[in-house]
Amino acid sequence: MITKKSPVPVNEQMYGDNPIAQRKTDLYKGEYVQSFVQKWDDLIDWEARASSEGDFFIRILKERGVKRILDVATGTGFHSIRLLRAGFDVISADGSPEMLAQAFENARRAGFIMRTIHADWRWLSRDIYNKYDAVICLGNSLTHLFSEQDRRKALAEFYAALHHDGVLILDQRNYDGILDDGFTSKHVYYYCGDNVSAEPEYVDEGLARFRYTFTDGSTFHLNMYPLRKEYTRRLMHEVGFQQIKTYADFQETHKVEDPDFFIHVAEKRYKNEERPVTILGKLGNLNYSTTVETAREYYNSSDADRFYATIWGGEDIHIGLYQSESDSIVEASRRTVKKMAGYVKNLNAQTRALDIGSGYGGSARFLVKQYGCQVGCLNLSEIQNQRNRECNQRDGISLAINVVDGSFEDIPMPDGSVDLVWSQDAILHSGNREKVFQEVHRVLAKNGQFIFTDPMQRATCPPEVVQPILDRIHLDSLGSIEYYQSLARDLGFREVGIQDLSSNLPVHYERVLREMVAQHHLLIRACTEEYLANMKAGLQHWVDAGQAGHLTWGILHFQRD
Repeated sequence: MITKKSPVPVNEQMYGDNPIAQRKTDLYKGEYVQSFVQKWDDLIDWEARASSEGDFFIRILKERGVKRILDVATGTGFHSIRLLRAGFDVISADGSPEMLAQAFENARRAGFIMRTIHADWRWLSRDIYNKYDAVICLGNSLTHLFSEQDRRKALAEFYAALHHDGVLILDQRNYDGILDDGFTSKHVYYYCGDNVSAEPEYVDEGLARFRYTFTDGSTFHLNMYPLRKEYTRRLMHEVGFQQIKTYADFQETHKVEDPDFFIHVAEKRYKNEERPVTILGKLGNLNYSTTVETAREYYNSSDADRFYATIWGGEDIHIGLYQSESDSIVEASRRTVKKMAGYVKNLNAQTRALDIGSGYGGSARFLVKQYGCQVGCLNLSEIQNQRNRECNQRDGISLAINVVDGSFEDIPMPDGSVDLVWSQDAILHSGNREKVFQEVHRVLAKNGQFIFTDPMQRATCPPEVVQPILDRIHLDSLGSIEYYQSLARDLGFREVGIQDLSSNLPVHYERVLREMVAQHHLLIRACTEEYLANMKAGLQHWVDAGQAGHLTWGILHFQRD
């Protein structure tokens, strides 16, 4: 009788005579040989990697109410096991049976029975039948796909595996930095092994060949496709993902100059899906209206955050007052703040102020530093609020400014609790401006003041002129001076003064447009081409309508009797 022998494990990678010519998607199947897989955990250093990424992925998943997760790039199981420990229901898939075998053993030692599936992403639906709240594809894994057709097919399969409001989390190396500036990574976030070397041996636009050297002198390679960040984001959009936020080394992109890795968090849910969004904040669950949520999603996007931080400098993000051609946006914007403060009566250290739609908090810091006020900042963008808190801490005034995530349609403050409500170019984002005025009136103390600016339309503005602007900012209408006067009068506000400063509106948007062109080399590294093109068109609509006299802008000042 002849017995069948078990297959002999393959321990050597075979690239042939010309390794850099090996550029096919299926190559990875022969790269993860058993001897390489056995050393993979030394490369990662699980303890160091867990420390470096903290609870980043766990927090993102829990914030979205995720319970069931499909890990499509399990590797040796690092993230699957961490998520199992955190209480998630995890299915672990990978294209390498050697990796899955090692992951299963790692999970067993950790006290878990891992449910594994050997699957090729391109035909994931052939092996995966259930729907998941989240799909994670981590460890720079998408880079194994060398053809665009394969990348699109894999992303489409990930999309199909998700529930209608599911999320895809996908990471990649910062290949932009490697291709444009050379390799500088110290692999302190992903490949944390102290005595392991992971660096590119050859790089061009179609191949990044990495060499991995271990302490025993053994050397292995991986041939990967160098995905550029914006290319990856574009593919994700094109297969159907509606909203994509990109992080750099587990932080906001503006905080990291030359990151090792990018992490993309892609939402399947449609932008205008009619359902309230619940955010867990300091004050509990906040239910945002569709209009407010649309604005929140926009200002939380990495594109918007990076754009405003670059153009305005991360302090004031509102229309400025211009006195000369040489005025910078920063100078003009701060001039608006000073002028508004000058109109407020009895502004001093006893003034309890609330800035609604506070953005990055520049106005609040001015009021604290110049007048000694105690200021609350209410703003719908958690991303802007975090930058606000960091700036307050930087300036040593955190105790004087309370930053709260929330909407000015439902101000989380008691009746009669503030002396001044302040707002700059934010109320237009509300779909219920009457409710905003009602809330302002409610929280103001007797004789409290309400001062704000807002881009508005004139009563004679033709609908076809303002419609492109409304389409761009997802609104049905703009306010007007007469409309706001009527709202204030009906609620019992007394008009203190109206300063029509409309000439500054087209000047400001034209200046932003000019600065955008001048800073394009910086913006293109942080924002998508689509975002910049839409922003450019939107700014031009504001300029054209403003120069034609159809729009107005100014300072509106009311007092509660």
